[in-house]
Amino acid sequence: MTHTLTVGALTLKNNLLLAPMAGITNLPMRLLARECGASLAFTEMVSVAGLVREGRKTFDLVRSSPADRPLGIQIFGEDPAMLAEGARLVEPRGDLIDINMGCPVRKVVGSGAGSALMRDPARVASIVREVRRATSLPLTVKIRTGWTADEDTCEEVARIAEAEGCDAVTLHPRSRAQMFEGKADWSRIARLKEILRIPVLGSGDLFRATDVMEMLSSTGCDGVMIARGGLGNPWIFRESQDLLAGRTETPPTLVERHRTALRHLDLFVELVGERVAAREMRKHFCWYAHGVPGAAHFRALVNGLSTRDEMAGALAAFFGLNQP
Repeated sequence: MTHTLTVGALTLKNNLLLAPMAGITNLPMRLLARECGASLAFTEMVSVAGLVREGRKTFDLVRSSPADRPLGIQIFGEDPAMLAEGARLVEPRGDLIDINMGCPVRKVVGSGAGSALMRDPARVASIVREVRRATSLPLTVKIRTGWTADEDTCEEVARIAEAEGCDAVTLHPRSRAQMFEGKADWSRIARLKEILRIPVLGSGDLFRATDVMEMLSSTGCDGVMIARGGLGNPWIFRESQDLLAGRTETPPTLVERHRTALRHLDLFVELVGERVAAREMRKHFCWYAHGVPGAAHFRALVNGLSTRDEMAGALAAFFGLNQP
């Protein structure tokens, strides 16, 4: 079930993708996911308002490297012309552009962007049409089932996106009202696969390699986009490839967890400097420690550290004490 995936003019080596996650999928995390087998990794979602106003901090979100390709850039906004201009600005920096129509966060939907667009199919048509005219890169959209369970618009929006020139659609089968609660309804992914001619990617509740295998087999989707299941766990891509190829999955050893978490820290320090990296890596260290004895104490300790060496020392002590 793992196979190459073609999205527009882009052919990916497999159908396992790292989803865009705000505040998380920067360059260091993308590099680690790629090393474990992700064929495409996405930037954090990027505000087109910030891009058009030439905000340096916004362009920092698409910082990349030769090893970080092919790169998907996810943009968000509510104005078709501004989204088109944002796509033009980032086109030289990536290999695929995705429009976020699924983010449920209040700040995003309050501006009319993200999953608020699920309530306005006419605006969706205008957005996709204008962005399609603005870029020659493969173009995709990421959507939810609708605003609420009663406002079920994903099929209509997906058909519109296909008609206006999208090359693939990703569905996270929850409504905006659900946020990340409850269970994702994978049957909606299967239904979308039945009605669209372009590739359909599935997202939602992919926490283990067995989940990836089950989604692909039960929905017939063309690929999966892994989000929260990849937090502190880039090996989910390797394990998924193993299972899908009929091999026994190989979970990381404690030594590998330690080595990868430390490398993540050092890549982050190189990217943004020690002060910011140490602060941002606290959450990542907590994710890397998940399921290891003593994790609660380690989390409490890490949240009080502020330098690279302090964090590296705590990491070595934690994993060293737990190695067999």
